Amino acid sequence: MPEPKYDDGGAIAATGAGGGAGLAMGQGEGKGEGETPERPPGGPQSTGPADKPRSLWSDAWRDLRRNPVFIVSGVVIAFLVVISLWPSLIASGNPLQCDLGKAQQGYRPGHPFGFDRQGCDVYTRTVYGARTSVTVGVCSTLGVALLGSVLGGLAGFFGGAWDALLSRITDVFFGIPVVLGGLVFLSVITSTTVWPVIGFIVLLGWPQIARIARGSVITAKQNDYVQAARALGASNSRMLLRHVTPNAIAPVIVVATIALGTYISLEATLSYLGVGLKPPAVSWGIDISAASQYVRNAPHMLLWPAGALAVTVLAFIMLGDAVRDALDPKLR
Repeated sequence: MPEPKYDDGGAIAATGAGGGAGLAMGQGEGKGEGETPERPPGGPQSTGPADKPRSLWSDAWRDLRRNPVFIVSGVVIAFLVVISLWPSLIASGNPLQCDLGKAQQGYRPGHPFGFDRQGCDVYTRTVYGARTSVTVGVCSTLGVALLGSVLGGLAGFFGGAWDALLSRITDVFFGIPVVLGGLVFLSVITSTTVWPVIGFIVLLGWPQIARIARGSVITAKQNDYVQAARALGASNSRMLLRHVTPNAIAPVIVVATIALGTYISLEATLSYLGVGLKPPAVSWGIDISAASQYVRNAPHMLLWPAGALAVTVLAFIMLGDAVRDALDPKLR
C-alpha cells in the first residue's frame, strides 16, 4: 500500500488506493476536499500579551478590583488612615481641651457629637482616637506576621526537633486567655503609650500565624518545583526565599488581615478594663469606659466612639474576607 503524502498545509494528499482524501486536522465542515485549513492568528506560535500566563497575585488583584466588598472596605480604611495621619484635616480642636461647664451636653453648633463628662468635644476625641486604633492594629499585625511567619516557616521547612519544640511552645501560648493575660501583663506597666499594648498583642498573637505559616510551608515544600530545585543543588536559603515563601505567604496575609480588626477591638477592650491605654491618651476604649456609666443620661457619649470602633473593625474584617476569596484557588 503506498505511503500517504503530506502537503505543506498538513493535509493528507490523494493516494493511489483511496482517491482524494482531503482530510486535515481541525478542518471545518465548509472546507472542500484537499483544501488546506488556514491557521488562525494568535495560534501556538503567537507570542502576544494575551498568551502570557497570569500569576496568582495578578488574578487576585483583578478579582479584588471587581469586588464591591473590597472597594467599600478599602475606601473606609483609606479614610481612617488619612485622619490618623492628619486628624487636623477634619478636626481643628484639641482632644484634651475641656470645659466642665459643657459637661454631658448634646449637639451644639461646631460640636456635632456633643461633650463628654469632662466637657471635652466628643467629635474631636473620636477623630483623634482613630490614630491610636490604627497604630495599634497595624503595628501589632506587622509584628505578629513577621515573628509568626519566620518561626513557623522555619519550623515547617526544616522540621525535626525545632518543629516539635515550636509546637509545644504554641500549645502553651494557646492555653493563656487573652484578656486574663492582658490584665496580668499590663497591670504592672504604667506607661501611657501604645507600645506596651502592641508588645502584649505580639506576644500572644504570633502562635496563630506561626501555625498557619508552618502548615503552608509544609504544603509548599512538597511541590514538584521545590523537589526539582533541591535535585539541582539549590541551597536551603534559596529554596526557602525563591520557591517556598512566595507560594506559602498567601494564607498568612489573609489571616493577618482579618486579625488586624481583632487587635483593634482587643486594644479597646483592654483600655475599657483600665489596663490598656490610660489617660491622658486618647482612645475609643477609654471613652467607651468613661461613657458607660452615663449611657442613660448622655447616650451620645457612648454612641460615637463605639460606632467608630465597630465600623473600623468591620472594615478590616471585610477586607480580610475579600482578600481570602481572591487568594483561595478553590473559589475560582
